Amino acid sequence: MATDILGTSDGIEIAARIRAGDYTAREAAEAAIARAQAVEPRLNAIVTPLFDAARAGADAAAKAPGPLAGAPTFIKDLFDIEGVRTAHGSRAYAGNIAKGTSPHVAAVLRAGLVPLGKSSTPEFGFTATTEPLLGGATRNPWSLEHSSGGSSGGAAALVAAGVVPLAHATDGGGSIRIPAACCGLFGLKPSRFRLIGDRDVDDPVPVSVHGAVARTVRDVAAWLAATERTGADAVLPPMGHVTRPLARPLRIGLVTDSFTSGQPPHPEVRAAVEAAAVLCERLGHAVTPYTPALDGAGFARAFGINWARKAAAVTDQVAAERPGEKLEDLLEPLTLFYAERFKAAPASAYPDAVAGLKKVEADYARLFDDIDVLLTPVLGLPPVKLGEIGPLRPLQETGEVIARYVGYTALMNAAGAPGMSVPLGMSSGGLPIGVHFAAAKGQDALLLELAYQLEEAAPWRARTPPVWAG
Repeated sequence: MATDILGTSDGIEIAARIRAGDYTAREAAEAAIARAQAVEPRLNAIVTPLFDAARAGADAAAKAPGPLAGAPTFIKDLFDIEGVRTAHGSRAYAGNIAKGTSPHVAAVLRAGLVPLGKSSTPEFGFTATTEPLLGGATRNPWSLEHSSGGSSGGAAALVAAGVVPLAHATDGGGSIRIPAACCGLFGLKPSRFRLIGDRDVDDPVPVSVHGAVARTVRDVAAWLAATERTGADAVLPPMGHVTRPLARPLRIGLVTDSFTSGQPPHPEVRAAVEAAAVLCERLGHAVTPYTPALDGAGFARAFGINWARKAAAVTDQVAAERPGEKLEDLLEPLTLFYAERFKAAPASAYPDAVAGLKKVEADYARLFDDIDVLLTPVLGLPPVKLGEIGPLRPLQETGEVIARYVGYTALMNAAGAPGMSVPLGMSSGGLPIGVHFAAAKGQDALLLELAYQLEEAAPWRARTPPVWAG
């Protein structure tokens, strides 16, 4: 079937055309499926296709209320759809069939979005590239030799290649913003507990949240509105559906060196961020160099112990579920490395890390006494090549690259604050460079309004990669 009915439409436009009778939701799904089949051999971004279910359910889904009803999407393979495999990017769960549907995914389905399948992720979402041993590497549609980012790397690759206009993503240390930056998309990590499904009652410092990556700001805004916690379930004052650009000037603090290592970014990353600063000034904002009052090295240690604890918990769970089997045959070297690191740490390490992360949350909040928004890189380098930080290379071999690469985004996870990657830069090699904006906890709407303004001033929607399904 011809795929050109979708063109470069975003999710809101596809849903509007379905409502107008230009084509049916099933026809939109068929077109997206054809696109998926055309590019998947090159991208390797779909873990489990659900094409037949999408065809069967699309027209009913399009009857749901809301501006995205009928638009095709993908669900990240860390979360459940009842009766469908959830492998978590791991050989340990290659045969795991979900017994229920995750709360956030259920909200997505209620909004009328039509999942075409599950998108790829690194093992348990633990790293910044999507190269799981289960299924192999997902490739960046801008360059098949390069990483699509992680951990929502499959989602970003499928959206960037034009298979679907938007896709489910999650972010525990940058996993929405990093793949958005690598693939030239817009991605916003919401504030902690903003969305349905974000509650983690067993974690004293919950860091992971749901969201989406998309080619347009309005698609992400609509996804957030459709999945926002409201009424008695709300933790933050609901922001509703943000639809307009910013109408006031902001105080923007410019930070270029890594929060965690203090290292400067790659020159092309710095140039992209500085160009974004000039754009913001042209839009009437006051941009000044800023030195945040934060203990970056202490934060890095605390976040690292917290991350390692998660790996240790996963390792213990797999060991209990698969007695007698070698963990080396079930889990990747990086996961085992993190777990061993946690188990070798003193008993005080985790309580100290929790205290440190809670202090960072308070310190981060105070930054916004002086500014409205932080402007930084998303990543310290342009997208890395596949294999450079892949799962077969233990952290002791890749630590220096990773420290320089991902020193900006995790701070907002610890602080529970919103941050967004805006596709404003390109490297000399033709790879996207995302620019990061962050705000105080709860100020998600402010970032969306700024994003609309930036999108209008420096539009990126028509820019497509060499691997483009349309």
